[in-house]
Amino acid sequence: MSPRSLQGAVKTAAAMATAAAFALTAAPAHAASYPDPAVWTQLSKTTQATAKYGYEGAAVAGGYARTDTCVADPASGGMGYHYVNPANIGSVDPQKPAALVYADGFTDAYTGTSSGGARKLVAVEWVVKDSGQAAPTLFGQTFQKDQLPGYFTLHAWLYKPNSAGLFAAWNPEVVCPAV
Repeated sequence: MSPRSLQGAVKTAAAMATAAAFALTAAPAHAASYPDPAVWTQLSKTTQATAKYGYEGAAVAGGYARTDTCVADPASGGMGYHYVNPANIGSVDPQKPAALVYADGFTDAYTGTSSGGARKLVAVEWVVKDSGQAAPTLFGQTFQKDQLPGYFTLHAWLYKPNSAGLFAAWNPEVVCPAV
């Protein structure tokens, strides 16, 4: 091997090593707020069960009742529009969230594509009636009390990054239309 081709091979190897190091440190947007890989393994079941609802019409066909109220908090951000499946209220099954949460059209942070104004699936939510029992847990997270009076709830922002955290109730990036 000539010295010149050896130099090229060394430079290529160095570039590949640097790229590999960066690739190993890159992580999903939610990883900083919840780095446990086991959670992502568990959430993959949720993603597999709910990805088919990316188109909001599929939610209605799947037993989720559409709501036309966009839920927001001026200080914390928004949740969006909840589509609720009454049969799943009380479920702590990762594959059966009680609600699918949609937001009005926005540009997808992962792909850079616009939803063209249509509602887009951004999160899922489990809802359990508060009958005086301890708050349930799922994915190592304790459900929040009184986000919905009389119920425990847990959101998972699987389809839209949330700077407040993967399991936060509110997403600062979700904005409801002015009424």
